[in-house]
Amino acid sequence: MSFPYRFDVTATAAWCHQRFGGVEAGVETGEEVSVAGRVMLRRVLGKLVFATLQDSTGRIQLFAPAAVTPDFDGFGDLSLGDWVGVSGEVMRTRAGELSVKVERWELLAEARRGFPDKWHGLSDPDIRFRRRYVDLWVTEEARRTFRLRSEMMSLTRRWLEYRGFCEVETPVFHPVPGGALARPFSTHHNALDMDLFLRIAPELYLKRLVVGGMEKVFEIARVFRNEGISTRHNPEFTMLELYWAYADYGDVMELVEELVAHLARELKGTTVISYGGRELDLTPPWRRARFIDLLTEHSGLDVDLETPLEELRSHCTARDIPVEDRWGPGKLLLELYEKTTEAELWGPVFVCDYPEEVSPLARRHREHPGWAERFETIVAGRELANAFSELTDPDEQRARFEEQATDRDAGDTEAMDVDTDYLRALEFGLPPTGGLGVGMDRLAMLLADVPSIRDVILFPTLRPEAP
Repeated sequence: MSFPYRFDVTATAAWCHQRFGGVEAGVETGEEVSVAGRVMLRRVLGKLVFATLQDSTGRIQLFAPAAVTPDFDGFGDLSLGDWVGVSGEVMRTRAGELSVKVERWELLAEARRGFPDKWHGLSDPDIRFRRRYVDLWVTEEARRTFRLRSEMMSLTRRWLEYRGFCEVETPVFHPVPGGALARPFSTHHNALDMDLFLRIAPELYLKRLVVGGMEKVFEIARVFRNEGISTRHNPEFTMLELYWAYADYGDVMELVEELVAHLARELKGTTVISYGGRELDLTPPWRRARFIDLLTEHSGLDVDLETPLEELRSHCTARDIPVEDRWGPGKLLLELYEKTTEAELWGPVFVCDYPEEVSPLARRHREHPGWAERFETIVAGRELANAFSELTDPDEQRARFEEQATDRDAGDTEAMDVDTDYLRALEFGLPPTGGLGVGMDRLAMLLADVPSIRDVILFPTLRPEAP
């Protein structure tokens, strides 16, 4: 069968409803349109065929009388999911349904596989995620979620640009993995005969740009981490990272709460939203609390960086947390926090001042030795953002990198390596800088009120399909 190469569309379903919404039942408008989309419902009633056409904006009825519609039998034999182009007069049937009278039509593509019943959509989540091309047609919630995600990205860009941030693009292939504690994916470039790594974060390249005089930069970056899959984790995901010269982590806190509140107002109409059936108030200012105080509050443990290692290890063992000998007090406290505290923080809350040991790119706290000027934003029990007053001293950064490299050699696959070019950049001078990373997929989950990261990634990573 031969199908046309193109079809002239003059109207969408949404436009027809907007333009002719006031037409009364039984009235013909005298105005002709050409619409196109999939046939999602069809009823043959003798010399009449009624079909529902769906395009990217919505649905409109097709009204096909045998006396008017060419190849009436062929139109009546259309299958659910077939793509058609239809031209004809806009009218409202006597039953009150706005319709396009089928005066000319073309089959644009046929659906050789059957579509699910339009009233039920896809109930199997694995099929939904694996066959997104079907899910988007039959599941209105999926279409709504991805429209919201698209609008969220656009609004974020405009909000940052209005505040003087410049959007940039940095490499996806890195010769040295860095910018976060994560295991990278590796590959090989044949022409240069060199190993490369898919970026786990754009951080070190963005800070090179601040060294170069770009005082406010951001990137909405696809990043890759060779880690497990869960409702909150996908091996490739989207991060907003930004760096702001002359700012510190306190300035960045204000930016985060203002940005998220702006997105909630624009997309939801309010800063008081519902997530998972529970109210969540995103109105600034958000709570600010120290990491160690929240750990004490939720675990009941009286611990700190000065607590003896054996006592910290004992607390971890009692909570079924595996412990490694090389871990210092900062890492042990982090493990206790993640086990006992993070999931209990409904928030939003800025968890401030993490142990320096687990913050190799963050600046030392100006008042609390052993701690770093770092915060994580926790909303609905999960991390949404991570931010620092950035470490600017090249000698201290080298020492931190070398500690990380030692951990890597000891078997920590998530530890960083020494990036000598980044150290060279720091030697040219990095001014005081506030940095931020926001998980945009998790932010979309929050604003769309969906439980899994797979609901907001069009094509999530899945196990191989069974034969």
